[in-house]
Amino acid sequence: MKLPRITILATLLLTVPAAAQLQITPPAATPSPPAEKQKPKPPPVAKKKEAAPAPKPSASPKPAPAATVIPAPPTDNSNVDLVFGAYQRGQYKTALDLATARAATGDAKAMTMLGELYSNAMGIRRDYAKALQWYKRAADAGDREAMFALAMLRISGRGGAVDKGEAVKLMASAAKLGEPKAAYNLALLYLDGQTLPQDVKRSAELLRQAADAGLPEAQYALATFYKEGTGVPKDPERAVRLLQAATLTDNVDAEVEYAIALFNGTGTPKNQPAAVALLRKASRQGSAIAQNRLAWVLINGMGTSVDKVEGFKWHLVAKTGGKGDPELDKQLSDLPAEERAKVEAAARKWLGTK
Repeated sequence: MKLPRITILATLLLTVPAAAQLQITPPAATPSPPAEKQKPKPPPVAKKKEAAPAPKPSASPKPAPAATVIPAPPTDNSNVDLVFGAYQRGQYKTALDLATARAATGDAKAMTMLGELYSNAMGIRRDYAKALQWYKRAADAGDREAMFALAMLRISGRGGAVDKGEAVKLMASAAKLGEPKAAYNLALLYLDGQTLPQDVKRSAELLRQAADAGLPEAQYALATFYKEGTGVPKDPERAVRLLQAATLTDNVDAEVEYAIALFNGTGTPKNQPAAVALLRKASRQGSAIAQNRLAWVLINGMGTSVDKVEGFKWHLVAKTGGKGDPELDKQLSDLPAEERAKVEAAARKWLGTK
């Protein structure tokens, strides 16, 4: 069975075969660019963020890192609000001290916070074993964020032995309590068919739950289901609505897919200027696919005015991200030397090279 490509949000290393990407179709007189396929990406499932040095910028599209498990404090407990406030402000040592005091009173949210701080080396040395202990205590007390975080530790083997069976049970419990990242990751397990028996309908149900809760990665993944008819009836219009929702949170994959849908009028009225604007945005965010598509529309004046210097600049940038295009290489070589020099200078400036 062909499965759609989806972004993985946490430490589950799942490999899902890529589905054919929608293609911008230029006018008949213009050479048609090859159909784009997005490769399956390495982590992200809805991930607990690791505290680590800031990632280096890259020209290739990277999956957006999933949100850190941030234990939401109950509104009727000002002491826990102080813990959460210190965490949000980056005052991790203060959050650690306050959460330790609150955890001594049996507060589950404070326990989850301690798990988070120990897991991510925030305000204290990283200690997965202690993180696991605090998450377990909070999960046993019914905290859904702790259940999900503990599931991620169990499935990755951080802080103890790998236990996929327990991880699945914890994920299912967290999803039942409304944790969208848990529902999303559980959907991936049902889709992958390795840890759990493959069940695309169940996967779609869980993706819908996470998408309805506003998780952009789930909205994008469910859009691919509706586009391909995987576990749900084919519905291009619904797919586009989900893509549009995901773009509101700057999901780069969704921006590219939505731009292509707008350009071709697939599941939505054709709107090429809006498509070009989205391609520009995704290109600036580092999507090599968007950069390649933007190069074509700028060079050929599709939905925008012709700008060959800018277009070929994006072609060279996309090439560094693994999206080379022999046809555009040929067209670039045919440019006058002065114009080629401008293109190369613009690409170097964007890439930060001399």
